[in-house]
Amino acid sequence: MSTAWAIIDGKLCRTFTFKDFSQAFAFMTRVALLAEKQNHHPEWTNVYNTVRIALSTHDAGGAVTEKDRKLAASIDALMEA
Repeated sequence: MSTAWAIIDGKLCRTFTFKDFSQAFAFMTRVALLAEKQNHHPEWTNVYNTVRIALSTHDAGGAVTEKDRKLAASIDALMEA
């Protein structure tokens, strides 16, 4: 289960919930590889089976930019695979 992407406090945010910690951590590993490839790294938290991601572009003063939307779309594609 997960929420949809939404602008919260000026950042593009989404919360993902998994069966357990192992699934959540595996997801974070896959996202980390995407983020590194795109050279755009998320702000995120993980508590047990829940991962919260917040995207904004530091080079643009913390605004949500196309870089954030691209990474969000890549993360969505991971969830659909």
